[in-house]
Amino acid sequence: MKTALITGVTGQDGSYLAEFLLGHDYRVVGMVRRSSVDRFERLEHLEGRVELIQGDLTDQTSLDIAVRDVEPDEIYNLAAQSFVPTSWNQPGLTGEVTGLGVTRVLEAMRKNRPQARFYQASSSEMFGKVIETPQRESTPFYPRSPYGVAKVYAHWITVNYRESYDLYCCSGILFNHESPRRGFEFVSRKVSDAVARIVAGKMDRLKMGNLDAHRDWGFAGDYVEAMWMMLQGDEPRDYVVATGVSHSVRDLVSAAFSAADLDWERYVEIDPKLIRPAEVDTLVGDPTKARAELGWTPKISFDELMEMMVRSDMRRHGVA
Repeated sequence: MKTALITGVTGQDGSYLAEFLLGHDYRVVGMVRRSSVDRFERLEHLEGRVELIQGDLTDQTSLDIAVRDVEPDEIYNLAAQSFVPTSWNQPGLTGEVTGLGVTRVLEAMRKNRPQARFYQASSSEMFGKVIETPQRESTPFYPRSPYGVAKVYAHWITVNYRESYDLYCCSGILFNHESPRRGFEFVSRKVSDAVARIVAGKMDRLKMGNLDAHRDWGFAGDYVEAMWMMLQGDEPRDYVVATGVSHSVRDLVSAAFSAADLDWERYVEIDPKLIRPAEVDTLVGDPTKARAELGWTPKISFDELMEMMVRSDMRRHGVA
């Protein structure tokens, strides 16, 4: 039985990855920060099957202890300050956790478990002001937020440890991936929840920012399989994980409202305060390498994803 250590296990990706690995007969250990309030709702259906230990990406000692005691075969670093707008308000914290935190995990692995395999959650936000479209593994980075900058550091430190210490380290450059477990602060879940609230009569207007930004949206449950595939190969390599199809935020809003048979234009208004200081206009990935070398392809389409999210939120609000 292989053992996997997952940082960020309580997040959207962490919960889907834990679920996936348990289905492949792994021992799954999740690292969580000490908090006076436990928020493990995404793991409730896995209670008793996922072991939880304490640790923090800002504390080297806790990471050393976690890696030493767990003795993982695979380490998945999914923990981060991952909400882009917050990174402007908390740039120092974002750099400390999302950037330097990765160095600390890699150091813990190098010192205590160098034979383990390491996955780093890189991000399409690293491309930012894109140099070419679609974006592939060789596309230069041009981040447009403190979050994107921190992710670029994390990506390159992972490459550096791979080349300097001969460690098995991979980065998955994941484009936007959503699900019913997405946090409410992210645009996809903000919209799906608003649709459900409107249907339930709990709200009548949805405020949005830039509707013209384009993203490559996929299903998180599909993307965690790609993470696992990266750690099963003979050589550690980095991959873009995406659908290869771009949609605007306007498309997302339209699809979500259509899933409830509503005309979005009757309910949506633009709020300039919700527009980013430095916008990323268009992100769309080229998953050719992942398809050719890993055999990975997404299974859930954009429209199916938005309908899944809206239906889930409608059930939660009692109107399904």
